[in-house]
Amino acid sequence: MPASRGSDRPRPDRFAGAHDIESGTAELIADRTDPGGWSIIVNGVPSSYVHLGDPTRLDFEYMQWMGHVLDAAAPPGSALPTVHIGGAGCTLALYVAATRPGSPQTVFEIDAALVTLMRQAFGLRSVRGLRLKAMDGLAGLASLPAGHSAVVVRDAFDGALVPPHLVTTGFYAEAARVLVAGGLYVGNVADTAQVREARIEAASALEVFAHVALIAEPGQLRGRRYGNVVLLASQAPLPEDALVRKLASGAVRARYVDPARVKELVAGVKPRRSQ
Repeated sequence: MPASRGSDRPRPDRFAGAHDIESGTAELIADRTDPGGWSIIVNGVPSSYVHLGDPTRLDFEYMQWMGHVLDAAAPPGSALPTVHIGGAGCTLALYVAATRPGSPQTVFEIDAALVTLMRQAFGLRSVRGLRLKAMDGLAGLASLPAGHSAVVVRDAFDGALVPPHLVTTGFYAEAARVLVAGGLYVGNVADTAQVREARIEAASALEVFAHVALIAEPGQLRGRRYGNVVLLASQAPLPEDALVRKLASGAVRARYVDPARVKELVAGVKPRRSQ
């Protein structure tokens, strides 16, 4: 984790256990097998894993895929202005801060009590370039100027589902507005074995973005399991060659579904439009 100052140093041991937050409860649990590792459980659902000694460690498989996407989004070490919708332990924001020091990042997390808890437990105020705001994700995007960011990441859930207003064509239009020309949207979709939600979201994204791709575990794409699907979208061609290489070398098997195949998968699927 980036160097901390004074009282802003990480101190999750002081906050171990359950805490009341605005949306319910959050629990910090130490990793008994690896000192320095901490799990954040929000309302009974594993939300984040943060490792104090290695912020590049991404334990959740979908988070590893997102890390590969961010690695391929720009030359190594270069700044990558990023907006995160959904915060919890800010695992991916800490990854960007470690791999691309000083990158300007904004995290929108709707639960103010959770924001305070994470700031205190993990010393997030001291992470250079990182700003946390207690704000709804769509409202947060609307507060930003056009062309503000190179990447928009959505990893926000209400229980097991993404909040409905963060999956519509209107949401995707707002994300596209905030991105620079050729910027990249990255979203986490929790889906059934039939990949229904990812298809609907892809159809919605295609109403706004020229290029939409998916990343998932091969078994899920064959209808064999529930799991996470990562959706990528951009007005510019996606960094496919670099991304496919990174996915092939990863610890978890993943399949890249290219934009042409995605268009086939969503044929006849109705986009989810704003109310």
